[in-house]
Amino acid sequence: MTIIDSKGRLFGKVSLLDVGAALIILMVLGGIFLYPGTSGSVAQVGATMRPVEVDLMVRGLSSSNPDQLFNSIQNAETVNIIIRNQPYGQVKVKSVQRLSRSTTVPQPDGSVLAMPDPRPELNYTIDMLITLEGEAQITDTGPVFGNSKVKVGTPIELDGDLYNFNTSTVDVRILDNPS
Repeated sequence: MTIIDSKGRLFGKVSLLDVGAALIILMVLGGIFLYPGTSGSVAQVGATMRPVEVDLMVRGLSSSNPDQLFNSIQNAETVNIIIRNQPYGQVKVKSVQRLSRSTTVPQPDGSVLAMPDPRPELNYTIDMLITLEGEAQITDTGPVFGNSKVKVGTPIELDGDLYNFNTSTVDVRILDNPS
């Protein structure tokens, strides 16, 4: 009996192609389980934690009682945030500023003035500038909350007891010392 017969079978029973495929599968599985590589996010490697302030712009948020909504956000000590559909957790609400709605009104002398917008439907909308404060990892490419980078333009979802809405990041400040 020969080791490899005329049909390419090992000891007349097993094909060499099957043996080769089985060896490749075993090497791949060994590589996955024996050498899994580094764990964690790439953003976490070499990162330091620092306090960060994030300004969020809320424009045209509809509510049947905008004053109550404003007060509930302003009186909240913390709020849950979700960045790119990834829950981060709670951050501190540092300040909430209500922004007035105005419209341009041409004057008889040709100048233009900004006046309060008189449209009645605006009684059910609110514009705000919300400043959040929390600890973020500082990487070479900027601050990271959890596993999500936060930069100007990043959409952030605020989730409170009685509200859930999306905002847009308008400023990110890395603080030197905790406040």
